[in-house]
Amino acid sequence: MAFARLSTIVSIALVASQTANAALTKRVTCASGHVTANAACCALFPIVDQIQKDLFDGGECGEEAHSALRLVFHDAIGFSIYGGKGGGADGSILAFNETETAFHANGGIDDIVARQFPVFLETKLSAGDFVHLAGAIGTANCAGAPRLQFKFGRPPPKAAAPDLTIPEPTDSVTKILARFADAGFSPQEAVALLASHTIAAADEVDTTIPGTPFDSTVSTFDTQVFLEVLLKGNLFPGNGSQVGEVLSPLHGEMRLQSDFAISQDRRTACFWQQMINNQNFMMSQFKAAMAKLQVLGQRNLIDCSDVVPIPKPFTSAIKFPASFSKKDVQIACPQLAFPSLATVAGPAPTIPPVPGS
Repeated sequence: MAFARLSTIVSIALVASQTANAALTKRVTCASGHVTANAACCALFPIVDQIQKDLFDGGECGEEAHSALRLVFHDAIGFSIYGGKGGGADGSILAFNETETAFHANGGIDDIVARQFPVFLETKLSAGDFVHLAGAIGTANCAGAPRLQFKFGRPPPKAAAPDLTIPEPTDSVTKILARFADAGFSPQEAVALLASHTIAAADEVDTTIPGTPFDSTVSTFDTQVFLEVLLKGNLFPGNGSQVGEVLSPLHGEMRLQSDFAISQDRRTACFWQQMINNQNFMMSQFKAAMAKLQVLGQRNLIDCSDVVPIPKPFTSAIKFPASFSKKDVQIACPQLAFPSLATVAGPAPTIPPVPGS
């Protein structure tokens, strides 16, 4: 009898759970024919198309897409879990652009702000929703990227973020990790966010070589940057040694001082090395850290992640650049087995700048 009653209770609970899940996953068909989890998201589908056309050349993983992702970070990191450092992921970098683009750490970001601003005005989104939607769309244009979340409904920003909230390439690892911790991120989450450098390039570290990428596969969101930062450097790609860079292993590629220092530091080296040729792990770690970054300081948002395009997958194994092998790796985590990687055939490459820089 007791068992029968228990079975009945379990059955009722299961039905209730299934009914609740069905309600939670109920889909809405928009007038455009798109299907979404929330009717409020329907208005975003034509805006996604507009952003792809007007900012990303129809869906390319180019300079604008890379810069849009950079803008997301520079906007959101102006935040502290203890208060007093700005509104976080609120779009202040776009709404108060004259103030924030003048910050030293925002060098070169005025180009993407200028590109985005007129499109932002046309969409009538809040500045925060625009910055973070554009960043998610641009990232989705890069093969191998995770499909980032997008939460909708940020209010207009109240003020510019204060200066000195954005880590710089010249900062020590301790200072960088402290700034991330102040915003609520662990050392591992800080490394995960640096996966963005796989599609990034430098314009301001050495102004003689704008668009200098940080790895040899700048249009693919892969783990190549985690490998190449560890390779022994022997050259500077431009006009000699510049503040914020260290020797690079490849012609045409820049290695940031901060990236190399983080790759070698005992607090972060093993997590850095764990990313190498571990695409799914890198994607999941980056997506989770970005989900946290994209809502810093925001509340009561609507999940409209299904408006974000689905990126093309990257399923290949990464390789050492031509002429490099494991003997060239500056291993800082000997307790973790280094992955076995093939080497690209041919002579050492020269990496071209990012088009449009």
